[in-house]
Amino acid sequence: MLNIDMRKIYNFYPIEPAPDSAALPTAGDIYYECLDCTVIVNSMPHIKSACACGNLSGSGGKLEVMDPTRVRVVKGKLK
Repeated sequence: MLNIDMRKIYNFYPIEPAPDSAALPTAGDIYYECLDCTVIVNSMPHIKSACACGNLSGSGGKLEVMDPTRVRVVKGKLK
């Protein structure tokens, strides 16, 4: 698993209005920021990805969210 700080590559902007935590959106440019450890993970990771506290983890295009209420949905754009 790569330990890359996504903020060095992308600018992130919160999606407004914030989506319901019961139905989090997914797309190539949508990312989830864990509010507990502040790590950002793609909503559709193709390589093994996880946040430091374990709230977000996944690979193969699927992401598992342990506590959706502790996630901020953001859109990423290359710097």
